[in-house]
Amino acid sequence: MTQSTAPSRPFDFDTEFDSSGAVVRATSWQPVKRAYLPAEVEALVAQSRSEGRAEALAEVDSRRSQAIADLGAALTASLPRLDGVVQTYREQTADLALATGRALAFAALDRMPQAAVQAALEELGREIDASPRLVIAMAGLDEAGRSEIESLCANVGYAGAVRFRDEPGLAQAAFELEWADGRAAFDPAETFTRLAAAVARALASDQTPDASSSEGMNP
Repeated sequence: MTQSTAPSRPFDFDTEFDSSGAVVRATSWQPVKRAYLPAEVEALVAQSRSEGRAEALAEVDSRRSQAIADLGAALTASLPRLDGVVQTYREQTADLALATGRALAFAALDRMPQAAVQAALEELGREIDASPRLVIAMAGLDEAGRSEIESLCANVGYAGAVRFRDEPGLAQAAFELEWADGRAAFDPAETFTRLAAAVARALASDQTPDASSSEGMNP
């Protein structure tokens, strides 16, 4: 039994020549270069440095982008807690300001209990000017206090009769004014209560989402 095989070729050259010795097809094989000139070495080193630098910059950009993404995610997750912290800080700051203002105001009224009446008379000067009689109700008014208030009325140009009514239930520096066409009253404690309520409403309104923006987000 015989087995046919392809004819063997002991050598296979990439370069082909014709009968005259001219090259018909050149080989693509390049020998491995084992020796380099100094200029070639410098060029290879420079190329390696450039490639290494480019890879390092790409790695830095990639890590920076990832760090920014991580930071954004962390900030997004912490925003609700930050809002709570800011709101608590604002409330505590408002409470401190109100407490400080209340202490200063009451200390000033203790030293000058007629100051609030004076401010009211100056503000209401035109309204009470034509009234024939002005009734002033306060607690604990002595003769000196009444004389001082009468002088205040004269200073704002009120020429009518001034009558006083003692109201023991009123707080210090609180008063009620009554004239022919109107009435005015002042109570320091009640004033600060209303002020605190107004501040609380203002703080709460800042926490309420804008209705127009919410509607705009609906599909």
